[in-house]
Amino acid sequence: MEDGNRTSGKVQQVALVTGGAGFIGSAVVRRLVRSGHRVRVLIRPTSDPRNLRRLPIDIVTGDLTDRPSLERALKGCRFLFHVAADYRLWVPEPERMYENNVRGTEKIMEEALKAGVRKIIYTSSVATLKLNGKGIPTDEKGAASLGDMIGHYKRSKFLAEAAVLDLIETRGLPAVVVNPSMPVGPGDIKPTPTGRFIANAVAGRMPAYVNTGLNVVHVDDVARGHLLALEHGTIGERYILGGHNMTLKEILIEVASIAGRMPPRVRLPHRLILAAALFSEAWARCACRGEPRVSLDEARMARKRMFFSSGKAERELGYTYRPAGDALRDAVYWFQRNGCGKGIEGLEN
Repeated sequence: MEDGNRTSGKVQQVALVTGGAGFIGSAVVRRLVRSGHRVRVLIRPTSDPRNLRRLPIDIVTGDLTDRPSLERALKGCRFLFHVAADYRLWVPEPERMYENNVRGTEKIMEEALKAGVRKIIYTSSVATLKLNGKGIPTDEKGAASLGDMIGHYKRSKFLAEAAVLDLIETRGLPAVVVNPSMPVGPGDIKPTPTGRFIANAVAGRMPAYVNTGLNVVHVDDVARGHLLALEHGTIGERYILGGHNMTLKEILIEVASIAGRMPPRVRLPHRLILAAALFSEAWARCACRGEPRVSLDEARMARKRMFFSSGKAERELGYTYRPAGDALRDAVYWFQRNGCGKGIEGLEN
């Protein structure tokens, strides 16, 4: 089984995808299946499997913190796509995030070395990069330090990426790092923090905006970028998988147009957003009402325009991306079909 099963005279390469039931992970799974790979998916017992329905894949139930389950999942695999991550911008118990994102990444990389995996694609994030000032797009040269990271999610992804790069240098880990920006599109069932704000905009619950910017990319383009990194990526290199840079106002106007809503007209000062975040977090903690509507980390990040360049991936991988309007349209239509008409509370988690 080392090289996969033979089907119609062809050898299928076995690829393991962690987090394959999630937003980016399931898009990677679909792309791998279409490309002829035999796909194995590692998911937790509590994962929502809807994104994997009717796909010809093997499923292993396990956890990044459970080494025996990692050994079972990696047996006979030639490729590993480590996509799984705890992506939340507010956590009441940060230690669990570090256990999954940092120590879980270290464990699966060590097990991949033992299993003789030929090539690994590690899904990091543009969150690990240091932003340029004045909205100038950041590229892979944007060297950052842990002190530049705002919040536990960014810090955990920074430490996880650093661990992968260290294993590449010290133990010959055959890994390529990809850094997606802000993926949108179908299948955001949780939803992610990005999907949550789009769902709220679709439901007419985003009446105002702040002066910030984001890089919008279709999740399927990010998935295709993962396979391009497998085919053409250089071990030890990082590649931003992004799309178009847009201000938040431009994004919300586009979403409103697609959803048939009135676009927001009020621009809020950052100090007001910070005050709202303080209240929202305090209410979430005291009332045990789940995640706050807006977190302090989100408010702090909104002070800068998070613009990025995918030029390196375009040159070295052949990466391309569709217009942001197409990505946002697919996201809006998916949320409308899946119960966000009254806000994110209509979604099944």
